[in-house]
Amino acid sequence: MQTPTQYYHHGRFKVAGGVLPNAVTAYRTYGDPSNDKVIVFPTCYGAKLALGSQDYLVGEGKALDPTKYFVVTFALFCNGESSSPSNTPAPYGGPYFPFVSYEDNIRAQHAVLTKHLGVRKLFSVVGFSMGGQQAYHWPVVFPDFVERFVSICSSARTSPHNQCFLEGPKAAMLASKDFADGHYQSTPQHGIRAFGRVYSAWAYGQTWFREYKYLMDGEYPDLNSWLRERWEGGYVNNWDANDMIALLNTWQKGDISIIRDGGDYEKALKSIKAKALIMPSKTDLYFPPEDSETEVSHLRDAKLYVIPSIWGHVAGGSSNPPDVAFITEKITEFLQAP
Repeated sequence: MQTPTQYYHHGRFKVAGGVLPNAVTAYRTYGDPSNDKVIVFPTCYGAKLALGSQDYLVGEGKALDPTKYFVVTFALFCNGESSSPSNTPAPYGGPYFPFVSYEDNIRAQHAVLTKHLGVRKLFSVVGFSMGGQQAYHWPVVFPDFVERFVSICSSARTSPHNQCFLEGPKAAMLASKDFADGHYQSTPQHGIRAFGRVYSAWAYGQTWFREYKYLMDGEYPDLNSWLRERWEGGYVNNWDANDMIALLNTWQKGDISIIRDGGDYEKALKSIKAKALIMPSKTDLYFPPEDSETEVSHLRDAKLYVIPSIWGHVAGGSSNPPDVAFITEKITEFLQAP
C-alpha cells in the first residue's frame, strides 16, 4: 500500500550536534486523519519510505490497518528522505552534517503530528530495529502522549556489544580509499561495498547460513552473488555514504536514560508509563532476546514474545513471511487489548 511522501519544513531546528537551518521531516499517512487511534511507524536503518520499507505491516488486513487506525510513517533524519548529509546545502551538507539523536527525531515527529496533523495523543508507536528504539524513546520524551508501544528486534539502549559490532562496518567505510573523509566527488564504491560485506553476516543467525538460506530458493547461485546483489547493490544503488555513517551514529548512541534520568538505565525503564509489547528474535546477534528480557523485567506493563526464527535480526522485518505472520498476530492482539 503506497501513499505519496510528504515533507514538513520545521525551519531552524536545534539538534544534539548543533542546528539545522531548514530541517525537513519526510512522512506518509494512511487512513482517516479524524480517527483518534493514531499509530506512528518510523523507519529503521537501511529503510526508505520510497522503497516501501513500511509496507509489510501497513495495509488493509495487516497489523497496522488504515481502516482501523490513522497510521503515520516517518523517515529518520539521515535516511536520505528527511534532512540528511546528502540533501542538506552548505555549510551543513556532507561530512559537516551535525549529529542527530533519537530525541531529535522524536521531537521532529511530534511537531509534525501536533502542529500539522492535529494529533493530540498516540494510540501506539510501532518500530523495528532503529524504529523500535524510537518506539522506546517516544514514551520517555513525551510520557503523556503515548498510550502503548511495540519494539521489534530492538532495545531501549544500544548495548556495548551492539556499539562494537557497528564499529566494524563503520571502520570499513571510513578507512576505504575512496571515502575521502566524506568529501568524495563520486559514489565511494569501495567503501560502501566493504560496509555491506562487513555488516552482512550480523543480520542473520548462524543456522540461516548453515541451511543455505542466502541462495533464496535458487535466486542466487552462491554466497558471493548474494553478497554482491543484496548487500553491495542494496547500498550502492540506494544510499549515500555520508548518510549511512550519520544514521549509524544515531543508532550507536541510542540510550533512553540520557534524556531524563542521568544515565540511570533501570530508572528510565521503570519510569515508562506506556504499555509495551517487546518482540526480539531468538537468533538476533545484536539485539539478542536476553537484553529484551532484562528490559521487560524493569518495565511497568510489558509483554515479551520471542520470534521463533532462524532469520536473525531481519526476522523483525519483511524478509520471511512466517515471521511477519507471527509479528502481525502479536501486534493485532496487543492493539485490540484494553
